[in-house]
Amino acid sequence: MTGFAAAKGTDGGAYSWAWEIRSVNAKGLDLRLRVPDWIEGLEAGLRKRISAAVQRGNVTLSLRISRSEEAGTLAINAAQLSSVLEAMAEIEHEAMERGLSLAPANAADIVGLRGVLEPAKSDDDSAALLKILAKDFDAVLNSFIDMRAYEGRALHRVLLDQLTEIETLTAAAASAAKARAPEAAKALKVNLAAVMDNTEGADPARVAQELALLAVKSDVTEEIDRLTAHVDAARALLAQSGPVGRKLDFLTQEFNREANTLCSKAGAVELTRIGLDLKAVIDRLREQVQNME
Repeated sequence: MTGFAAAKGTDGGAYSWAWEIRSVNAKGLDLRLRVPDWIEGLEAGLRKRISAAVQRGNVTLSLRISRSEEAGTLAINAAQLSSVLEAMAEIEHEAMERGLSLAPANAADIVGLRGVLEPAKSDDDSAALLKILAKDFDAVLNSFIDMRAYEGRALHRVLLDQLTEIETLTAAAASAAKARAPEAAKALKVNLAAVMDNTEGADPARVAQELALLAVKSDVTEEIDRLTAHVDAARALLAQSGPVGRKLDFLTQEFNREANTLCSKAGAVELTRIGLDLKAVIDRLREQVQNME
């Protein structure tokens, strides 16, 4: 299910931050976190908490942290400085190969590049901030879950309506099958007679098998019974409080299987029409189930 939440916070002194978490539909759970890597244990903790609360969806979490200039001293980011110097050396080499002359860079130029000079961070800062952020994330995650739950309630009503539509069409299929019974019986007798007229010298077991197949192909009782059972099973799943999306996804495949068989065995225009209508509703049901937790 889709969801979104955003919030801002501060420790009342050196740091301020902004959270943003969002999700879109997916069959499984895919977490993508963009958080500062200098706070040890932050990403692992956030990933664990989201995984415990969410079972399906592409979830993206971002955290931007700012520190006031008055809050502390500045320090050189050694990794970023090394990357910058390597890039400068490569550029100068390429320029020399092309016969170009570059103006020399000074320390002020390099320090002014983004990420080379940044606020100094101590281990104490990181540990204290980790605790504050972990507590602050509670409200963000709860707001995110509430939005997903609101969408879930709306989706719940849609799915129940679709199951009612499937139930109505299944009952119509049962009536249509009953109405075509005399014609189906007549057709079965003709087919049976055709088989019996060509049984001379045939294997009795093979003849019995062909007769059984003819009878099975004209009877849709089992398909109708299974569709009815699937509707009951789906409603029972929707009545549960926990995640049921994967189970419903499997059940929609069974719905579709029975509808396909019903169409192939219809033998009458009206029953075929009902079978096609069933397939259309089941396809819509399956699309919605993909959005469920």
